[in-house]
Amino acid sequence: MVVDHRRRAALEQADAFDVGIVFGFSHAGFFLLGPVWRQAGCRFRRCYHAAGAPRLRNDHGRRRSARAPVGRNARSGHFIHRHPSDALVTHTALSILDLVRITEGSDARAALDRARELAAHAEQLGYRRFWVAEHHNFPSIASAATALVIQHVAAGTSTIRVGAGGIMLPNHSPLVIAEQFGTLDALFPGRIDLGLGRAPGTDQETLRALRRSPAAADAFPQDVLELQLLLSRDAMGRRVQAVPGSGSEVPLWILGSSLFGAMLAAELGLPYAFASHFAPQQLLSALETYRSRFKPSRQLDRPHAAVGVNIIAADSQAEARRLATTQQMAFVDLVRGTRSLSRPPIDDIDAYWSAAEKAHAMRMLERSIVGTRETVRDGIAALVAETRADELIVVSDIFDQAARLRSYELIAGV
Repeated sequence: MVVDHRRRAALEQADAFDVGIVFGFSHAGFFLLGPVWRQAGCRFRRCYHAAGAPRLRNDHGRRRSARAPVGRNARSGHFIHRHPSDALVTHTALSILDLVRITEGSDARAALDRARELAAHAEQLGYRRFWVAEHHNFPSIASAATALVIQHVAAGTSTIRVGAGGIMLPNHSPLVIAEQFGTLDALFPGRIDLGLGRAPGTDQETLRALRRSPAAADAFPQDVLELQLLLSRDAMGRRVQAVPGSGSEVPLWILGSSLFGAMLAAELGLPYAFASHFAPQQLLSALETYRSRFKPSRQLDRPHAAVGVNIIAADSQAEARRLATTQQMAFVDLVRGTRSLSRPPIDDIDAYWSAAEKAHAMRMLERSIVGTRETVRDGIAALVAETRADELIVVSDIFDQAARLRSYELIAGV
């Protein structure tokens, strides 16, 4: 546990924040919430919960009491948060994480327009939210300027929630992110989500080009608290404000693929999304940690867990398996350390990867569901029964746009 006294003093002098806490971690482990963190967390909560009993947002950004009824809007497909014990298949929301893929023979503009088209399609199908993620220096991903991509997608839709899944907060100042997402909320009120991750979203050389130190990730918990306060009503009237942003209370999510994010989301009372679409190994232990440690907050009165999952659906099993080879090749390229545009599917994936590459890629893709509507239905039912997920964040990484739209249509119909 490290207390950054100099940063804390500077923040208090600016009358901007009440907390200056960092707890350190490494790739192999973490230092868990000790006495200093708990003391600071309590001080923060006394400030942040001054309004009284915990309240939550519904999916349109308006306030509702913790006792409001739960259910689904038949037209929009939106769900109000449910307790995990109620998370049956029929009560599990479906959302989308789009990689904004740049495909062979195409360009970034086409990728952005395809994402917007998909979001409009998803809105009609009743998906709950549409997220894009911050990645840098990936030739096949066009969402580096994440807030701009969100604006483009939100402008082409009217009701579906749109957001970041996520912003890699160590790459940015919390104030800048509060201003960006406060602006998005002003343009599209009640429709913006802000998921936060602590990974760089790129390689170490690109991280240096972003002018960020790898050590910046150590301040992730503190930065989340600062960002949360900047977006809250409690920031209004202070000397340092996000304009727009202060008072918008854009809902935050913690994203992760380990126990670290699960514990932070639980401590702060925030919804949690697990990245099992590429790192599924700690899925069940992370969800158990999150639920068992969860503390109610003003944003959320009970745990809300989303599970990332790759789903490729088609009208035949053989076609679904063929479409899935586009994503399989992309994961092999990650193993090889090569970067290329998204490629058309191939008939024989075994001709592309070695046995070792296949084993590595399939470990990352082991939670994938590939097949017909019936196969997908059974796969989703099994996943929800195992994880008690409140929400599934679906990735359908398909080369052809028409096949991709069809995949999401089949998934929505299960």
